[in-house]
This record gives sequence, C-alpha cells and structure tokens, in this order.
Amino acid sequence: MHARNDAEAIADALSQRFSFPKMNVRLLLDDQATRETILREFLKYTTPGATTPDDRVLVFFAGHGHTVGGRRGEIGFLVPADGRSNDLSTLIRWDELTRNADLIPAKHVLFLMDACYGGLALTRTTIPPGSMRFLKDMLQRYSRQVLTAGKADEAVSDTGGTRVGHSIFTSHLLDGLEGAAAPGGNIITGHGLMAYVYEKVSSDTQSHQTPHFGFIDGDGDFIFDTSILSKIATPPSPDGETETDVFIKSPPFEAPQDSTEETTSDAIKRLISSPSEKIRLNDYIVKLLRSAISRLGQDKFPASGPVTNEEFASRLKAYEDAISDLTTAVVLLAHWASSDQVGLLERIFTRLADVDKGGGGTVLWLRLGWYPILLLMYAAGISALAANRFDTLRVALLAPAFPGESRASEGALPIVRPTIEALTDIVGAFKMLPDMERKYVPRSEHIYKKLQPVLEDELFLGRTYDSLFDQFEIMLALTFSDLRDEDPTKHVWGPPGRFAWKERGMSGDPVYSRFVGRTKALGETWKALPEGFFKGSSHRFAEVAEAYGSLLANVHWW
Repeated sequence: MHARNDAEAIADALSQRFSFPKMNVRLLLDDQATRETILREFLKYTTPGATTPDDRVLVFFAGHGHTVGGRRGEIGFLVPADGRSNDLSTLIRWDELTRNADLIPAKHVLFLMDACYGGLALTRTTIPPGSMRFLKDMLQRYSRQVLTAGKADEAVSDTGGTRVGHSIFTSHLLDGLEGAAAPGGNIITGHGLMAYVYEKVSSDTQSHQTPHFGFIDGDGDFIFDTSILSKIATPPSPDGETETDVFIKSPPFEAPQDSTEETTSDAIKRLISSPSEKIRLNDYIVKLLRSAISRLGQDKFPASGPVTNEEFASRLKAYEDAISDLTTAVVLLAHWASSDQVGLLERIFTRLADVDKGGGGTVLWLRLGWYPILLLMYAAGISALAANRFDTLRVALLAPAFPGESRASEGALPIVRPTIEALTDIVGAFKMLPDMERKYVPRSEHIYKKLQPVLEDELFLGRTYDSLFDQFEIMLALTFSDLRDEDPTKHVWGPPGRFAWKERGMSGDPVYSRFVGRTKALGETWKALPEGFFKGSSHRFAEVAEAYGSLLANVHWW
C-alpha cells in the first residue's frame, strides 16, 4: 500500500540530506519494478566506470519477500511487481543480488529491505556496543551490509508506522536517517542505522516483526555523509600538519545473535577461563595454528611475480586474513592467559617463525613473509601492556625462533630480531598502500588502523589505544636496539614508529621522552626487568634509551 511513498521518501533523504546526486538516484515505482528492470538497474553498477572503489551503493526495496525451504536451509526471494509466489522463476533470489554485489567496484554496498525473508548468510550481526572505529579506516574497509524488515516467519506490516503513509519499518528508517540514529550530531553509519531501526521496530507496540541485520561480507561501514572528510587534514603536508581522524561509535546496545555458532573469541574465552579445559584449549590453539600455517604456504604466496601497488595491497590483506583467528587468539592469551597457558602464546610465535618463507625469488615477497608475525607481535604486545603484563610482552618480542636451516645450529634468536631485520629491508614498500604514499612511517600507520577495531572489540580500549600503541612501539624499538647492539654508546638503531614523528615532528608531542622518564623513575622496580628485558638492568635500559633518544634528536620529518 505504502511502498511507493516509502521509496520516494528514501530517495529524497539521500539526495536532500546526504547530497547523493539526483542523477545517481534511480527510482523504480509500481509497475516499473519488474524482475528484469530491477536486475538490469542493479547490474549497471558492475559495468566499467559506473562506480569506483570510493563510491557507495545503497539498495532500498519496499514490497514483499518470500522464503522457501531448501536442502541446505532457507532461501529468500524478493517479489517484484510482476512476480508470483507460486512461480519462483518470476522472483529475485536474494543471493543473486549479494553474489552480484561482488562485481561492483564500490567498497560499500548497503541493502535496506522493507520485506521479510530468510536465508541471509551473515558474517557477523553486530559490532560490540559502544566500540570505537576510525572514520577513515571504516571508509577504506570493504563492506556488504543488509537490514531487512522482518524474518522469514513474520508478517511485515505495510502500515501502522509513526509517519502517516509509511510502514513501521520505513518510518523508523527515516527517523534514523534524519539524525535519530546518530544523536548529538554524530556520524550516521550503516551499522548505526541498522541497529537503531532494529531496536525501534522490535520494540514498537504496533509491530509484530523483528528486523534482521548484519554484515554479508567485510568489516567496513557505510558512511552516509562523507562531507566531514573535507575537514580532516590529509598530511603530511609541507607545513608539518599532521593527520587527524575522528572516531565513530557503535550503538550502546547489542542485538541478539541469530547464529548459535561459537566464535573464535567466545571459544577461547570459555576455554581459557577454566583450568579443567587445559587440553581442549591446547587443541583449539593448535587447530587455529595449523589452519593459519596452511594458508601461509608458498602455494598461496609465491616468492616470484610482478611487484605492483595492487599486488602488494592484495598480499598484505591475504596475510591478514590468513591470521585473523590467530590475531584474536594472541590478543586474548596475552591479556588473560594464566602462567601455565603462556606457553601456548609462545608456541604460536615460534611455530610461525618456522614456516618456510622461500629461499629464492623477489626480495620484497620473501621479506613480506615475516609480516604476519609482526602483526601478531603488535596485537599481543598492545594487549599485554593494556593488562600491565610483561610476561606475555616478553613472549611477543622474545619468543625463541629458529629462522631457517642456516641458523638452526646457532640456537634460537629472540623472534623480534629476524622479524625486524627482514621487514626493515622493505619498509618503504608500505608506501604503495592507498593513502600511505605521503606517510612518514607507513607500516606503523597501516598496522595502527588495522589492529584498532580488533583490540577494541576484545578489550574496549577506547582512546587509550593510541597511548598503548606508542608504548608498544617504543618497547619494540628499544628491545631490538638492546639485542642488536652490545654497546649502545657506539651504535643504536630500532624501528621508528608513530611515536618517533610525534616526538620529533612539528606536532611536538614528546611521547618517547615521557615514556623514558616514567620508566627511569621506576628504576629496578620496573616490572619488565625481571622478565629479561634489558638484561634485567635499569642501568642498561637507561643506556639504550639515551642512545636511542640521541638518534631521534637527529631525525627530521620535514
């Protein structure tokens, strides 16, 4: 009854409130919305030049849904204007849209469906309530998100909304788009809008439906109003202006999970908290480790091949995907492991160092094989510092590694040595990543953005993440310097990170000096020393820190 009103109102909101060009907003009303026309218009976005990766595509459908039971579960369909529920050939199968969305270059696609049906395969339902994400990071990450008005066994009302002439679902959807989904003038996101509509529709006294929402693929977010990007600096610039970013917050409540499948995080938390589950925890971590190793093989990452910006970014993402579950594991183990569980964390690092990274080929691809270990070092190290645990920080940086047959007879090296040595050779390659070509420390900046949502989900760090990241990078640099140079008064070097340009850049934020000052004041009571850092000596730490400080004093970032 009100489908036309709903579609027209959403189109007006996009063009008037969020400045979507009217020429890009395509309306199919009443008899125009046939199966053939809907698919044709949707597939236009797959043609070359129709969209770019930085574009956003929003699909709104108001009408009927239909669900059919199949051998592998429910299958959802949309009923177009010429569709008949008793003839599936006249309907649009839901996953026909989602599969074809893979062909659309735009990073962000959001489906808002004022209809009910089942068969949605969601990778995750919600971001933990109150979590923070960097705006630019969410824009750079791929996402396919969906919100439907109801589930397969529910009747979706076309009337009864809080707005005359609109359905319950679209009434609340329009409220959210007009600002209710982002109180206080915050940024309206796809996830925030979906969560708002879920809460409002499911609790509406006139409603007999429960919306269904989540991520079909990816972990980015649809941003409705991107005008704020023009107000965010894009440095480094000649005058020393540094990059700024803003946080977006997820809604302060959590929608119930539809899936009963236990996540990696849930499984580790359950097993790590029970002493009686020691063997099962061991087996679970070994399973994750075996899976990651199989995905890191040379058949997946050949040591030869052309070097392009696209190939570098693709490999980096493939490495990150391969260790996704291990990243969660090291974060939780570094934070929560009991003394007899810390060995599992060490096993992860030591075993990954054993993985064959190739003996000949393109230097960049050979060295990049150490990147997964570096990423896990950061994840575990930041988590350890958040819990003030230097025993697990020691594992993240000093776990024994036997990198290659040539060194096997020499005994183990602290894992930070071969990792940093390999990756230092290619540190400049990280400038090939999008938006990193003008960064002073592109590898550090990339990892900073990559790990923030992971650590936020598990540890709820908020704005302390920035400080913890700096502390870890300082420990990484000083620990490597200590191990590399027996006499730091003669020569010292460690990988400079974000802390280095903060200390010596135009912003003049002395994060390194503050860290060293606080640590020196602790003297022999500093908890890192009994764990073997700096040979257990506060005097040794002071020597290394002073020498490294002199190195920073001679670095200029402009």
